Amino acid sequence: MAPDGLVPPPEGARPYADPMTSSPPRAPESAAVRDLEVKYPDEQLAARMGIEITEWDPQRVVGTMPVTGNRQPFGLLHGGANGVLAETLGSTAAALHGLPDRFPVGLELSCTHHRSALGGSVTGVCTPLSVGRTIGTFEIVVTDEQGRRVCTAKLTTVFRSRTPDL
Repeated sequence: MAPDGLVPPPEGARPYADPMTSSPPRAPESAAVRDLEVKYPDEQLAARMGIEITEWDPQRVVGTMPVTGNRQPFGLLHGGANGVLAETLGSTAAALHGLPDRFPVGLELSCTHHRSALGGSVTGVCTPLSVGRTIGTFEIVVTDEQGRRVCTAKLTTVFRSRTPDL
């Protein structure tokens, strides 16, 4: 553990950090969604996993994640890591559609794992399947550096009129 109490990112990970400050890694979603108020900015899972959002607009959100530091015991990319990448990209897309008037909350996430990622990084591309007044459904396709599909995920969100009580 680092002196500031934060767990350092895994070797090879590229956590999103604010380039204008020396602040610790923060939620990658905050760069894409300006209306997003991040609670507990130094405790964001996506930042700890090295997820970077590289492209965003309401019709397409793209992000990357290193395999290094996100493996399961057999040396493959952990399936749960694909889920975190998918949820991060899908939630960001939902926020781009809903905020500031409607607050998106995850309702269901499903992931189908097609093949293993062994090294390098994976890229997720999120596109909306259907976005209505109260429900949004997004498809996230995760590929390896060779362009092979690693995972297909679907995230369904509900849009609330206010933020959840914490």
